[in-house]
Amino acid sequence: MGLAHDPLAETDPPPTAEWAVPSRWASALFRVKVLLHRLRRGIADLGSRPALLARAPRGEFAVPVAKSRTPLWGGVPYAEQLYAQGKVQNLRRAVASLDGLVIPAGGTFSFWRQVGRPSRRRGFVDGRMLKEGCLVPAIGGGLCQLSNALYDAALQAGCDIVERHAHSRIVPGSAAAIGRDATVAWNYVDLRFRATGALRIEARLTRDELVIRFCGETATTVATTVAPAAAARAVARSCATCGETSCFRHEPQAEPIGWFGAYLVDENWPEFQSYIAERCLPDDELGVPLDGARWGLRRYAWDIPYLWCSRSATLQTVARAIAIRRAPAQGPARRIAELRGAERIARRLASLLGPEVTHACVAQPLLPHLWRAGHLGGRQVEVLMTRLPMRELQNRLDTALAAHPAWKTLGDFRAPPELVEAEAEALAYATRIIAPHAEIASLFADKAVLLDWRLPSAQAWKRPAGDARVIAFPGPTVARKGAHALRDAARALDLQIVLLGSALEGADFWDGVAARKAEPGGDWLARVAAVVQPAIVEERPRHLLTALAAGVPIIASPACGLAAGPGVTLVPPDDPAALIAALKAVLGEAG
Repeated sequence: MGLAHDPLAETDPPPTAEWAVPSRWASALFRVKVLLHRLRRGIADLGSRPALLARAPRGEFAVPVAKSRTPLWGGVPYAEQLYAQGKVQNLRRAVASLDGLVIPAGGTFSFWRQVGRPSRRRGFVDGRMLKEGCLVPAIGGGLCQLSNALYDAALQAGCDIVERHAHSRIVPGSAAAIGRDATVAWNYVDLRFRATGALRIEARLTRDELVIRFCGETATTVATTVAPAAAARAVARSCATCGETSCFRHEPQAEPIGWFGAYLVDENWPEFQSYIAERCLPDDELGVPLDGARWGLRRYAWDIPYLWCSRSATLQTVARAIAIRRAPAQGPARRIAELRGAERIARRLASLLGPEVTHACVAQPLLPHLWRAGHLGGRQVEVLMTRLPMRELQNRLDTALAAHPAWKTLGDFRAPPELVEAEAEALAYATRIIAPHAEIASLFADKAVLLDWRLPSAQAWKRPAGDARVIAFPGPTVARKGAHALRDAARALDLQIVLLGSALEGADFWDGVAARKAEPGGDWLARVAAVVQPAIVEERPRHLLTALAAGVPIIASPACGLAAGPGVTLVPPDDPAALIAALKAVLGEAG
């Protein structure tokens, strides 16, 4: 039974229940009755249980039909904090199974058919449940807040109520006082209703509320179903506060489990490591793809004082690396391998997001998968941004591809629409967006935290003697990194180019340009007059940071994430004329 509050409830306080100390015999008899009820419901449903509903994208379901909002935490007594946290955790698990479901016209929704049996194996924990007139701990306790909200929305949407059961007692602050409650107990006490027109369920946990929306396909007038009159019911007693020490269910005063944070990270960026180290607390959890220090992999070596690795996803990370390595250097297969690998890692690390975690700091590759699985609702969420949001990234590449249809590699980076939508929703929900990338931070206004890039150690650069016309291109040679604009500028100015990345646009891409690969392990900055990257998109400008630390002039687009300043000239992406002008200015200074 959830501790929901209906803002429409305006009624005198109901009386406290007449109550006798429960006996073990009565409790055992109750359990036998429950088993019989479950057996009877199972038999009855063998040939007639409602169909399992399918998910569908929002699509044409754009017309709001009903909405219910109830608070998650309001008015929870100190002694009930432990079970309030458990209730919210149970709501996370259940809401994830409902969001996006479509009830066809004439179709029947069944709460337990869709949610399934609550068990620890499925991530459900102890919350409060109304049992024999008392609020007692039970796995899955608190799900009645969800069934109450669904019943309320079904009434608003004019659905035919097939099965609904009122609570035997009123929980203070719940919807039972005005008769808009619907208790559930697996599997024999169900909530079922029939949709008169096709409806899509949207189920969300915000930081403070449970929100249920029903959306339809057309803007038709809906006749609200009238709820039955509320029967007189007494107030339930909680085993945590009733003070009846002689009862076998009596609970000693339990200390709440507290409030903690969890950091679910991916590859180690020094900027993010410093950010976490400044804010984490000793009891916070750290989830990493694998223990980089143990395996000697700097890429995953997170070294944060006071924070030890609570959970890793070693097998999933190795599998991701193998899948990416086997995929072609370009094309959708590589992107799919990255997304699937991140999903497996997110699924593994999500076990750290227990009911006590109120603050989650999440690496962007894991974000949409954690959001879709329902792990982030009801928490403060920060996101460690490592690239543009997928929607912005794909829109930018689509625009460039439309302008240059022959540049086929611009069509390589795409993600499934449902994942793009999930990331957009999660980013909108997030409290803070953390990024060292100036352009990415600019997309999120006041909730962005712009970190300083960490410059590597680099040998001081000396200007090349004479008429140096050598520049370096961090690459790889691919359209999204600005290779085409640079090639045009190099041909116009008769420049030599030192290439640091792979040649992904074909072996003959640099024909007509004096281009050569940088020597492995050599000082690639030694004889260059500038480092140039007019990228359309760029996630991590590490080569540019090395050049900046050494004092080498940089010409880059805003997409590279650097701010304009001494030594950094910004030019628009895909603009050879602007690039040529910038190169002339820099080369003139160097000469």
